[in-house]
Amino acid sequence: MSALTSARTSAPAARVITLEQMLAVLPTIDLQPAIEAAFVAYSQGRATVPPVGELLFATPPGDAHIKYGYLHGGDTFVIKVATGFQENSIHGLPSYSGVMLVFSARTGMIETVLLDGGHLTNVRTAIAGAVAATYLAPARVDRIAVFGTGVQARMQVEAIGKAVGCRAITVWGRREAALDAYRSDMEAAGFAVVTTLDAGDAAREAQIIVMTTPSTSSLLDVHQVAAGALIIAMGSDTPEKRELTSALVGRADVYVADSVSQCLIRGELHHAISAGTRSAESVVELGHVIADRRRGRTSDAQIVIADLTGVAVQDIAIATAVAQALV
Repeated sequence: MSALTSARTSAPAARVITLEQMLAVLPTIDLQPAIEAAFVAYSQGRATVPPVGELLFATPPGDAHIKYGYLHGGDTFVIKVATGFQENSIHGLPSYSGVMLVFSARTGMIETVLLDGGHLTNVRTAIAGAVAATYLAPARVDRIAVFGTGVQARMQVEAIGKAVGCRAITVWGRREAALDAYRSDMEAAGFAVVTTLDAGDAAREAQIIVMTTPSTSSLLDVHQVAAGALIIAMGSDTPEKRELTSALVGRADVYVADSVSQCLIRGELHHAISAGTRSAESVVELGHVIADRRRGRTSDAQIVIADLTGVAVQDIAIATAVAQALV
């Protein structure tokens, strides 16, 4: 046996965890505290997160994101690939897919392959919305508005509704058939649902507004938002996407970003900076708000925007938690 063959065969085999295994264990894990701690570590400079790798496709429309990093002092580092192709339903496929790879930070050996098909990304994204609601919502939430009818429109509402104790939803969409399907699904989950094709009707009475679409043109403007509302904007995760007007971004009394550096080139913030309605200096990171709530909302009359573009520390937290739960 050659030295090269011997070296190759001595490397330990990585564990492969299937989506079915993850679905069985996820309900037993309280992920929000871990993701909150990861946001705090990121904002306090205790994480290494390189810029997002990105592939954008025009025909058919789609994108692939590569996010990776590690928490300082941790035993592992994580590389995640997540894809979104909006026309996959034509082929009977989900619009998202992906995989997470967990490596040892001591040896560089791959330890775990999480074949999640993008599900863990969806879960951690929904939990980020719940984190934003926990720390930034007004004291009383009677109605949640959601823009979009896809997977995140469902998962965000479930996570946020649990966080703030609200089961009343108004959902905006472009197609009646999609709205009807959403209403059927969410009513079965115990929510009271109103559907609308009018953005103003969706937002006007809501204390929390969740933006979940892949839109590249603004859907919501200043005059459609009531005083005191929290807007959780998570659909705009590439430079081309946007769901809020620059005027609305500029109007927010408090503007919170999951990552200021990411939001300067993607998310809602960079559009507003280009338009001159907001400055980077007026933005606070979510991790700083979690560590000190006085840096977030200070009045129930304030309009607050949470710009969530998705940070690798969320992937590190959920991948680590799932891998440990399945040891």
